[in-house]
Parts: sequence; structure tokens; C-alpha cells
Amino acid sequence: MSSRFEKKILVTGGAGFIGSNFVLHEIEYSDNTVVNLDCLTYAGNLMSLEPVRNNPRHIFIKGDIADQELVGSILKEHQPWAVVNFAAESHVDRSISSPESFITTNVLGTLHLLEQVFHYWEQAPESVRTEFRFLHVSTDEVYGSLGNDDEPFHEKTPYDPRSPYSASKAASDHLVNAFRHTYALPAIVTNCSNNYGPRQFPEKLIPLLIMNALDGKPLPIYGNGLNVRDWLYVDDHCAALHLLLERSGPGENFNLGGRCEKTNLEVVEAVCDMLDTFCPQSPYRPHKSLITFVKDRPGHDLRYAINISKISREFGWKPRETFETGLEKTIKWYLANQSWVNSVKTGKYRDWVLHHYGWE
Repeated sequence: MSSRFEKKILVTGGAGFIGSNFVLHEIEYSDNTVVNLDCLTYAGNLMSLEPVRNNPRHIFIKGDIADQELVGSILKEHQPWAVVNFAAESHVDRSISSPESFITTNVLGTLHLLEQVFHYWEQAPESVRTEFRFLHVSTDEVYGSLGNDDEPFHEKTPYDPRSPYSASKAASDHLVNAFRHTYALPAIVTNCSNNYGPRQFPEKLIPLLIMNALDGKPLPIYGNGLNVRDWLYVDDHCAALHLLLERSGPGENFNLGGRCEKTNLEVVEAVCDMLDTFCPQSPYRPHKSLITFVKDRPGHDLRYAINISKISREFGWKPRETFETGLEKTIKWYLANQSWVNSVKTGKYRDWVLHHYGWE
């Protein structure tokens, strides 16, 4: 077994949006070697990992967390001191039209991963067992929906998932907690608000807006656009996860948010205003003219908001980016990385956009 000082971690789903940003964060800001397991579905993109392609501290393995033989062999070979689980289907709209894949990945996949991690941890020497952490990354959507005057979600808020996606993530959280309480697996669960930033697949709101606006396509807003989300810049999220991995004891849950509530309409208008500034030659200015209200999402939750008092109080963490500074960094990244953008605008992504919104 490896010692804690070798600093090797296993990251699952590390070619996706948050996962790839976390991998890059760990390579830059820690001495961890990252073993990156991702099955490269439509949202996984090796181009997101290009900055560490030749870095010996990044080891990429193509595979599924549900493949117990593969996961077991990875754990045995690399003997990580921690596992960070990002692997998940993560889009509400897809879960509404195709819920089965969310159960397969988010519930059964998490269960199979937990079984192999527990088997590895159970047989490890006491020194490794003491230091080991399983960090499970989840969502605020497991808590359900808030009214406009309700207090933000906290760690003791009862679960009340409203979509197939949030139900599958709630189930995965419960499985992690069950392994923690039944088998004493040293696990940490985090529930985060809406992330945004570089390398996000454009089924999500902000990158969809950026790409559509640059192409002169409609900017879709569900219903009246007054649904509220709390927005967290992805690098701030990664910094919080690293902090918890290094300093938190096992058996804890933490809510992570940006202290930044915005209606969907406010987000769309902010993106349009910045694109007007950054792309003065765009033939589609003002980009607000592209805003298109579409039929509301079934069961659309009204508001999410996160109370981050626990992690702030215990570890002094708070988001560094405001929505304005984070959005500026995000838009400039997409404008400067057209090869990445072009790589996700074909194939399965275009098929999904055509099916869901009716345009190419």
C-alpha cells in the first residue's frame, strides 16, 4: 500500500466540466498525482485536459465507474489516498426525457464505485485507512425548491428532489452516507450550487447562451425567466473541494455556493451585455434581441440558494469571484478557445439541441 506522502488521488469523471477544472487545479496547486477515470460520454472532452496532456502527474484511464473489475484494479495499482467522485449524468432536461441513464450512472454507478472503494479501504494498512477520504460531489437540487422568501439551503435541510436528475443524485448521496454510517467509510459529501466557467458543455445555460449569441441563434429562456439560481464560479468550487480534501475530517457534509442569486433573465442579459462589449463587430448586436422565451421546463424549481456558513466558519472559505468577474473570465475563455468550442458543436451535441429546441 502507498503512504499518504505519495499524494496520489483518483478522480472519477475528470474529463467533464467540474472534474476537468478540478484536475487542472490539483496539478497546478498541489503535489497530488491525479489518476483520472472517465468514460468519455458526450460531455467528457479530452481537449479540456490539454494543459496536462504530457504532465507525468496526470494519468488518464478511459473507463466507467460501474466497471468494478477496472475500478478495483486501478485502486490496487495506484493505491490513492483519496477518491473524488464527479462521475454523473448532470442535466435536468436530459433526465426528464431519458431518466434511465441517470439511474444507471448516478445510482448504480455510485454503488459499484463505493463497493470497490470500501473493499480497497477495508484491506489497507491502518495508516492508510486513517488518512483516506472519499469525497462525493453532489448538487443543491437534492433539497428541492425554495420560495422567494425562504431561507437558503443548509446542511440539515431535508432532501426533496423534484426531477429524475435530482432524485438520482439524492439517491447517490444517501448511498455514500449509508456506507459512511454502516461501514465507517471515511466519506465527505458536498452539495454545490450552479457552476459556471471554462470547459462547460453547452447544454448548460451560460455556455449555450455564449455559443448561440455568437452564431446569431435564439437565446432560450424557460417560462418567464424569473427562476432563481445561486451561481458559483468553477475555480472557487475546486478550491473549496481541495480545502475539504486536505483538511476536513470524515463524516461531514458541506454546502458550497457563490452567494450570488440571479434570475435566469438576469443571467441572459448579463451575458448579452458582456458580449456586446467584447464583440463590438458582431452583426448580432445588441445580443438581447436574440432572447427567446420558450415553454417552461416540466416541474421547474423556482429557486435554489445555498448557505455556506459551515465551510466559511470552519475553514475560512468563501468565493473569490463575483458574478461579474467570473462571467468575464468565462466569456473570454470561450472567445479564446474556439477549437474547443468547435469540438463540441458537432455530433451528439447538435443532435440533442435539434431534438430539444428544434434548431441546429
